[in-house]
Amino acid sequence: MHLTADRSGIIREEDSLQDRFLEWMYTHKAGRVILRPLITASVSWLGGVLMSSKVSKLFIRPFIRRNRIDMSQFEQKEYTSYNDFFTRRILDGARQIDQRPEAFVSPCDGRVSVYEIDSLCSFTVKYSRYTVSGILRNRRLADRYSGGYLWVFRLCVDDYHRYIYVDGGTESKRFHIPGVFHTVNPAAGDIYPIYKENTREYSVLKSEDFGEIIQMEVGAMLVGRIENHPVKDYVKRGQEKGNFAFGGSTVILMTREGRVQPDGDILENSVRGIETKVKLGERIGERICGDSQR
Repeated sequence: MHLTADRSGIIREEDSLQDRFLEWMYTHKAGRVILRPLITASVSWLGGVLMSSKVSKLFIRPFIRRNRIDMSQFEQKEYTSYNDFFTRRILDGARQIDQRPEAFVSPCDGRVSVYEIDSLCSFTVKYSRYTVSGILRNRRLADRYSGGYLWVFRLCVDDYHRYIYVDGGTESKRFHIPGVFHTVNPAAGDIYPIYKENTREYSVLKSEDFGEIIQMEVGAMLVGRIENHPVKDYVKRGQEKGNFAFGGSTVILMTREGRVQPDGDILENSVRGIETKVKLGERIGERICGDSQR
């Protein structure tokens, strides 16, 4: 169960079927026994084939009804598969990108939590615990962001699953980290505690207004694929970076010290363990006055 707040301050409890299922899979012995084969490459491949098949169209209408998705915001077309529907494009104008140079914007729809980056910083993504250096697998790069902020955007299955660059600038090469599944103390009779590293991909954006920013996409269990567009010489704020295929997933940003101040409601909610619901392109923070160059 998650506590979430909208930007007006109204707090609600969210307890989706997906969240309950994943919590059971990760925290119960029987669930962990089932989980092990489910994340193998062959099962993920079969799941992807199914969700991209014509047969999967049968899942679309029940999903829309169950999650009360307003389809008037999206392109009107005949979807060829569930994955075609899941990666649907939103209509022009349905999301407004705040273009003010001082406005730091959300890369996606989702629920955001913000953490100060220091030696004690740790956070949870998909029921796995990470440190900044651990999720990057690069301690030297992580140290450059000490004193800054880490932003975790949790996407649910009913969210829009395309994401953007949060500012104009030049992007580094992409770093891809395959997912790893660990079983600890696998002796007979043990509880089978697990630790799972999700598949993830990140790059460093040398942005025009906020200095260096790390943007990372984290894939979900099973067929939650990351589908990024090729790296370009220069990107614009609001330009689409890519999308997730079927499965709720996560976008992570890291900003360096003295560059961005999170909006007060998001920072306060995060301290209280409450996620804040945000939309792609809306302001979530402000540039700290000073040199905005790289």
